[in-house]
Amino acid sequence: MDFGRLITAMVTPFDDQLQIDWSRLEALIDYLIEEQESDALVISGTTGESPTLTDEEKLKLFEASVRFVRGRCKIIAGTGSNSTQHSVHLTLEAEKLGVDGVLLVAPYYNRPSQEGIYRHFRTIAESTRLPVMLYNVPHRTGTHIAAETALRLSELPNVVASKEAISDFAQLSRMISGSSANFKVYSGDDLLTLPSLAIGCYGIVSVASHVVGKQMKRMIESYLSGDVQSAAQAHLKLQPIFTGLFCAPSPAPTKYALNQRGIQVGGVRLPILDVTEEEGRYIMSLFR
Repeated sequence: MDFGRLITAMVTPFDDQLQIDWSRLEALIDYLIEEQESDALVISGTTGESPTLTDEEKLKLFEASVRFVRGRCKIIAGTGSNSTQHSVHLTLEAEKLGVDGVLLVAPYYNRPSQEGIYRHFRTIAESTRLPVMLYNVPHRTGTHIAAETALRLSELPNVVASKEAISDFAQLSRMISGSSANFKVYSGDDLLTLPSLAIGCYGIVSVASHVVGKQMKRMIESYLSGDVQSAAQAHLKLQPIFTGLFCAPSPAPTKYALNQRGIQVGGVRLPILDVTEEEGRYIMSLFR
């Protein structure tokens, strides 16, 4: 399974009562595919406010996204949690709804051993026929998937990728050099998209692609075609946006930027707060 080079970790659009706005969902998906050139969308990932979505909401999001996309891009369902049984349940329900793959975050808070992490992911992967993308984000979860554990998991036939939200290029290098060509390593940090490509990562699972996806796609294509200078220039131009969209807890800055650009996605659910007026002015200054 090839999820493409540019994957957007999609925000979840809310109405004024912070309930999922299904009409806005369709408009957002169209925008991300047609204007921002996303190859795949992660539904109900961290940027989609998965911690504050119910299982019922997640499953409705998966179903609606698959139905509306109609094969125009891949749909990756965020079905991972720190409960193996719960993750298996959500994964099997998502499989029934026709998603193209699942994103499984490292089990958080309970902080298992590396063997426990391996068995957690293996149990979920073996329960489904869907392609699996691992998600290593230790600064959020308190749990780190070691390179050796990821490589063991990459030997499972349907574990096809890993999203690595880390800046440890030694780990990324070990994963890339130690896995087969069928296992793809993605950066999970927009700022590291180009440096990660340079050592062999396949692509990016992005937040910034909500607003600069087209530019990121050109940067990736420039690098892959050998035009490193143009890719570097694009990276330098985009760097303030990559950084600025995390001036407040995510996804509040991204939702603000989208709303200001006419792509209505509403606010954020507690405990995340909407951006302040000062933060909003700073965010909009990034696009001038």
